[in-house]
Amino acid sequence: MVGPSNKKNGLGFGLGLRTDHYEQVLNDRPDVDWLEIISENYMVEGGKPLYYLDRIRELYPMVMHGVSMSIGSTAPLNLDYLADLKRLIARVEPAWVSDHLCWTGVHGRNLHDLMPLPYTEETIAHVSARVKQVQDFLGRQILLENVSSYVTYNASQISEWAFLTEIAERADCLILLDVNNIYVSSHNHGFDPVEYLDGVPGDRIRQIHLAGHSYQDQLIIDTQDHPFCDPVWSLYRQAVERFGRVATMIERDDNIPPLDELIAELDMARRLTAEQEAAAA
Repeated sequence: MVGPSNKKNGLGFGLGLRTDHYEQVLNDRPDVDWLEIISENYMVEGGKPLYYLDRIRELYPMVMHGVSMSIGSTAPLNLDYLADLKRLIARVEPAWVSDHLCWTGVHGRNLHDLMPLPYTEETIAHVSARVKQVQDFLGRQILLENVSSYVTYNASQISEWAFLTEIAERADCLILLDVNNIYVSSHNHGFDPVEYLDGVPGDRIRQIHLAGHSYQDQLIIDTQDHPFCDPVWSLYRQAVERFGRVATMIERDDNIPPLDELIAELDMARRLTAEQEAAAA
């Protein structure tokens, strides 16, 4: 396998590229270090998405983030999907490529949801082998993101963070650490989110996601449609204290606000990181 090593990349602070902001990004060239695209939105033959992608790619570094690899499924890997992904990688030349540590479908059916996995030795071996296969096919390391979850499996034998770490180490892949997902799952399952941070390897974390969430009865749902709450900012501060400067991105997938509001949140992440670095100096 060839491709980027697990050395941290100092891209800085980025935003998810959304259609609402195409024109403003092109016209105003906002103070954003890089942009993340949802891979599946651009795995098409042509049209508006690729038109804007090519123009904006000339202005900003990009990373690619997928939602349909279904790395944890028991179904065979979708080689047609991986071929389309590889073609998009050649077009975008992203700094890195990520997807989720989950399964999204089986028997050819995509559930369009990020389903959690049982934390067992059998699952670790299964997923690690599939990650290696994907990385060999793409010719590069990938990042796996921790998902938010709302159910647990009786079969699980270890913690989520130990599960994520073991797969990253065995498959020699990298981690996209979603701080909001850690907070959401810690509330839903009653674990200490700081213990999660303490349990993952900092040298494998290439990117951090920050997002908002919603409450539904006793659960927190990762809806990515609100500004961040104070506990998520606090957890991010602790992540920066533990891992140092990691490329950080603001996610918003619904109730998309004006671009200036997202940049204000991004500036908050910049300031918080600078404060932590000053305190550690």
